[in-house]
Amino acid sequence: MRFPLPDPPEGLELVLHAAAWTAVDAAEDDPQEAAAVNVGGARHAAELGAPVVYYSTDYVFDGSKREPYLESDAPAPLGAYGRTKLHGEAAVGHEGWVVRSSWLFGPTGHNFVQTMLRLGAELDEVAVVDDQRGSPTYVGHLAAATSDVVALPFGVYHVAAGGDCTWAEFAEAIFDEIGLDTQVRRITTAEFGARAPRPAYSVIRSENGAPELPHWREGLRECLARLL
Repeated sequence: MRFPLPDPPEGLELVLHAAAWTAVDAAEDDPQEAAAVNVGGARHAAELGAPVVYYSTDYVFDGSKREPYLESDAPAPLGAYGRTKLHGEAAVGHEGWVVRSSWLFGPTGHNFVQTMLRLGAELDEVAVVDDQRGSPTYVGHLAAATSDVVALPFGVYHVAAGGDCTWAEFAEAIFDEIGLDTQVRRITTAEFGARAPRPAYSVIRSENGAPELPHWREGLRECLARLL
């Protein structure tokens, strides 16, 4: 379904397109709706007539590599979410910036940090996947880096936190930072049983001169300071 676009504001110079269908498992159940948001939304943003910053994801890769993915690596998404985000990248066109990031978290919205804080306050032990590795990225750091990205030529850029960890290691760091005694029971992706496939390794780095972000643990501390 297509909706009429409003007339763009006069003098519009840049569109920051951060809206997305990010429910990875639900995208497997309803790939057409996920595409309507992730591809159709990107197309609508491009139709506004100004260059677009399109925030994309590490899930455009299949995770078979065991060293950081670079912009020149061929995408091979495993599931509907990654496929629709990859098609959304193409919908932006050549006059825009595709900013791929990973494992985003922040003081608002639904994300892993908020979930762990809630579960850690309720439970003595939390089961967390330990065979997926990525770079948890604080949205505040990503937002601040966007001004540096738009100073670069149009293209694809990998912008993620320094360092890497598994989800279980990330959970342990969250509990350690706030002084919770909650234990993390490390499980496999298969044990977790999510409907959508996830890349086992999705650390991304830039060969195109993208800004480097602080280490993920620094981002975690900044996020927790905002939350607590």
